[in-house]
Amino acid sequence: MRLRHPSGRIVHLSCGISLDQAADVSAAVDRVAAANGALREHFGTGTLTLALRLSYRLAATFAEDRRARTRLRTELDARGLEVITLSGAPGGDGEGPSDWSGPSRVRHTLDLARILVDLLPFEEVRGAIATSGLGRADEWDETRQKAGARHLSRLSGGLADLAWRVGRAVRAGFQPGPGQVLDSPEQTVAALSRIDKDRLGVYLDLATVLRDWPSPEAGIDRITDAGLSVVTARISDPGIAWQPLMRHLLAADAARTEYVDVDVPGTDEQRGVALAYVLGELTALGLVPEQQPCTAP
Repeated sequence: MRLRHPSGRIVHLSCGISLDQAADVSAAVDRVAAANGALREHFGTGTLTLALRLSYRLAATFAEDRRARTRLRTELDARGLEVITLSGAPGGDGEGPSDWSGPSRVRHTLDLARILVDLLPFEEVRGAIATSGLGRADEWDETRQKAGARHLSRLSGGLADLAWRVGRAVRAGFQPGPGQVLDSPEQTVAALSRIDKDRLGVYLDLATVLRDWPSPEAGIDRITDAGLSVVTARISDPGIAWQPLMRHLLAADAARTEYVDVDVPGTDEQRGVALAYVLGELTALGLVPEQQPCTAP
């Protein structure tokens, strides 16, 4: 769903749907259809936005087969669905290290980017991808650090080349988490100090931020003051007090993120309930559907 921020910027609210268990394209389409049926119980007609998570193998299949991407896009359009964000599955399917010290992560992320540019609505010129926080801190020795830097450079170059070829920009957000190279705000800023900040940034799970950061609002400021974008904000637990953090991200003078993914465990019915609740809370913060006039909260 497209929501208008008081600044005029559009914020995309998406429902996270995992395609991890889809063995092939047909299974992925069936999974999307099932999720759509459950979500329509809460939202009726109108455009809904999905944030899809793809395994390594499924992403490779879609990236290599334009007809498969066209089929998925056709199914999305027929159901009034759109995709603005994608995320990568956590494992490497036995293809080597699944962190950013090995090539499988960069290959998977570039596959997702190639898929996303074909799934974006026609009027959209950019989208976002979520990925892991580089790797485990206790394993991130000098060798892995150097390899990770090379792979981040390769990712940035691949995203730049894709934007040049198709005229659509894709940014990638790395998710901080406990025990990861990206953990505290200070560690996140230090680890990402030399990245291409136009194309790479952070993906914040607000539950993790609230649980693990001593001062969540100050931590967000630390990241954005260092020039890092909050590419996507994730709400994985609507029951926590995420609203003050979202208010901080979406202050009236500017929106510091344009993608909000509601990605909760459970059934599609539970996801629909969570999405409806978050939509109501965002409306209370001053965001309104795109076509309506917007007033500051």
